Amino acid sequence: MRQEKKYGTVLIRMAKKKQTQARSRRPETIEQTLVVIKPDGVQRGLVGEILQRFEKAGLKIVAMRMRWVDETHAKKHYTEDLAKRRGQHVRDVMVDFLKSGPVVAFVVEGVDAIENVRKMIGSTEPKAALPGTIRGDYAHVAFRHADAQKKAVGNLIHASSDATDAYNEILVWFNEDELFDYKTVHDAFTL
Repeated sequence: MRQEKKYGTVLIRMAKKKQTQARSRRPETIEQTLVVIKPDGVQRGLVGEILQRFEKAGLKIVAMRMRWVDETHAKKHYTEDLAKRRGQHVRDVMVDFLKSGPVVAFVVEGVDAIENVRKMIGSTEPKAALPGTIRGDYAHVAFRHADAQKKAVGNLIHASSDATDAYNEILVWFNEDELFDYKTVHDAFTL
C-alpha cells in the first residue's frame, strides 16, 4: 500500500513537471485569462452557450469549476482596488452579487486571449455592448437602472482586464495543478 501511494505521488510530480515545462515553452503571444459566468448567467441557463462561443473561436479551456462563492472568496476576487477605483458601495454590491448563486469559473488559453475574450464579452454596461458580443446578445441592463435599484448590473460574465489581473485572478480561483495542458485541433494553427 505504501509503495502504491509513493508511486502515485511520483507520477503526479512527473505530470506536474511536464505541464510546467509545456507552459514555459508556450509562445509569448499565447495567454491565459480567467472568465467567470456570474450567477445571472448560470441561473439563465447560458453556461453552455457561453462556453461554446469561446471554443468555437479556438480558445482552449484549461481549467473549470462550478461553485457557490462565499464572502471571503468574493472579496479576494473583487479586491480593495475596485473600491478605490469605483467606490466601496460598488465593491459591496459586486461581492453580494457574486455570492447570490453558483458561478462557473474557467481559464481559457489562446493567442492574445485576454484581449480577444474582452472583445467577445463586450462592454461592462450591457446596454452599451455591441450585438454579437455575449453581453450585447444576452443582456441589456444599464448602470442607471442598477444604481436606482441599488444592485449589481446583471452583465452575465467577468473576464480579466489585463495580464496582471489575469495572473492574480487565476490564482484566486485555481491552483497551478488544476491548469491543464493538452492539444486541440486549433494548436496546429496557433503553435
